[in-house]
Amino acid sequence: MLIDSHVNLHAPQFDEDRDAVIARAREAGVALMVEISDKLTTFEATHGIAMANDDIWCTVGVHPHEAKDAAELTAATLVELAQRPKVVGIGECGLDFHYDFSPREIQAAVFRQHVAAARETGLPLVIHTREADAVMGAILKEEHAAGPFKMLMHCYTSGAELAGIAAELGAWFSVSGIATFKAAEDVRAVIRDMPADRIIVETDCPYLAPIPHRGRRNEPAYIRHVLDKLAEIRGWSAEEADQRTTEAFFGLFDRIPRSA
Repeated sequence: MLIDSHVNLHAPQFDEDRDAVIARAREAGVALMVEISDKLTTFEATHGIAMANDDIWCTVGVHPHEAKDAAELTAATLVELAQRPKVVGIGECGLDFHYDFSPREIQAAVFRQHVAAARETGLPLVIHTREADAVMGAILKEEHAAGPFKMLMHCYTSGAELAGIAAELGAWFSVSGIATFKAAEDVRAVIRDMPADRIIVETDCPYLAPIPHRGRRNEPAYIRHVLDKLAEIRGWSAEEADQRTTEAFFGLFDRIPRSA
């Protein structure tokens, strides 16, 4: 079962052919997709895509780039929106100290509200982290000590130390098209040590198209390239990679019925 755990189908890059993109994904064997929320102002579009398609589910959250516009966000708001049908995760949220589009202290404060919402709802937290390893590690340890919560280190490209901390806290990890890039050996080295039963795959479309599509708009139909690369990195057969990532996906997103 091909599953794309992280799509951004509400993005303007898909405005001209969104339905065709979804159709191509199905033709490529993609059985399930999780449409990711990046800010509350586009959540209606995100949720609408999930409601209009039996094989698409969604999350609710605010990306760290958008945290500056959501400084007053509360966990209660996220919890309320998470009660809607087909909402199966909290996020994408976290820290991005590479671009610093939002002040770091606001990123951290907004991220903690997402953690609280994940803890209260029991939904998995979809975490974005870039060049913020030390701060992210400290927040995760502190928040987990206050009460456990499920979490996914989405499109993980950070260091081995943070990966180790997250793994000890029970985190899942998702692998993206970056794993196929020629210069990404450091990413592949971390993937080799990820917990085998907590790895899933994603496209993060329209971004990060895997080889052989690098440089083009990414689509869910390309997820097979990511899965095949994961199999190569881990020394798994294609069938084993498919089985392992499918089991891990449903273990994480446990509000999605297996019958879906």
